[in-house]
Amino acid sequence: MDDGPSRRWWDLRPLDRLNSVRMKFAIAIVLAVFVSAIVSQVGFKLDIPIELRPIIAMVISLLFVRFVAHGLTAPLREMERAATKMAKGDYTQRVRATGRDEVGRLATAFNAMASEIEEVERQRKDLIANVSHELRTPLSALQARLENLVDGVEPTDPDILKTMLGQTERLGRLVSQLMDLSRLESGTLPLHRQRFPLTVLVDQAADESRLSHPDVDVRVVVDPADLEIEADPERLHQVLANLLENAARHTPPGAPIEIIGREHDGCVVVEIADHGPGIPDGDRARIFERFYRADASRVADGSGAGLGLSIARWIVDLHHGTIRAETREPSGCRMVIELPRDDDLVGAAPIRAAR
Repeated sequence: MDDGPSRRWWDLRPLDRLNSVRMKFAIAIVLAVFVSAIVSQVGFKLDIPIELRPIIAMVISLLFVRFVAHGLTAPLREMERAATKMAKGDYTQRVRATGRDEVGRLATAFNAMASEIEEVERQRKDLIANVSHELRTPLSALQARLENLVDGVEPTDPDILKTMLGQTERLGRLVSQLMDLSRLESGTLPLHRQRFPLTVLVDQAADESRLSHPDVDVRVVVDPADLEIEADPERLHQVLANLLENAARHTPPGAPIEIIGREHDGCVVVEIADHGPGIPDGDRARIFERFYRADASRVADGSGAGLGLSIARWIVDLHHGTIRAETREPSGCRMVIELPRDDDLVGAAPIRAAR
């Protein structure tokens, strides 16, 4: 909405500084009565017939009240027009929120809602485009190879079958991640909390990472060794496995990956640090978005779909914790997870993470 110097005079809102609609209407009524009294006095001095004075006073008062009321209801009319356009798919609409009263706060809330809807629509389009791309690439390769095998263009080869198996596994991982993300966003993924030693979970995740990446040295340090946490071990293992996979993918061969578990201010802190190229500052705030991939220094080698970190954030949020990425000096990335050791919110409805 245009709120520049070219704004029409009847779009002015003289009572915007007041923070109550009732106060604005009260002032409008008082001023209308005052205008009526002034018109009556002027009419008496100008010897205007007495039967015309109330009519003149009423007309002037109505014009004055209309001017004031126009400013009061302008945000409502703007919201009506914006909502109509948004219903047709234009989510860029905003209203001018200058008032401090209930209508002004409603206009501010409307703009926030419109921004959220626009962002959700952008994410929906990105999701469709990214899912289509992620599915089409392995499907096209599989179709081409299968057609060649069926037509006898190329012989059956174990290496070809192994490649095709890898592509189907990639499709399976993508479908599983999409299902997990859907359940997380809809709130239908329950947490099965229990108290367990952190060392057991971390050691298991580290052993699996060593098995998948034998050339990567995974080092585990948990202090104190008997540190316990109350959480869903399966879901927390999913988070650690994803972070370790990312770290192993970007760490040079022979360089260590460190998993550090400790207690800090009543929270259990788990850090996973690698010696890779790190995450650029401009990408650090977006790496937890669905399908987002950073620049060439952190782009996956084809085995990731860009959903793992988004799912990890949802799981951590469901545990009422936080996850963030930090820079490691002189090079590398440190993923830090902070979880309440004894969650006071156990049994409460899980919070919803931001998209």
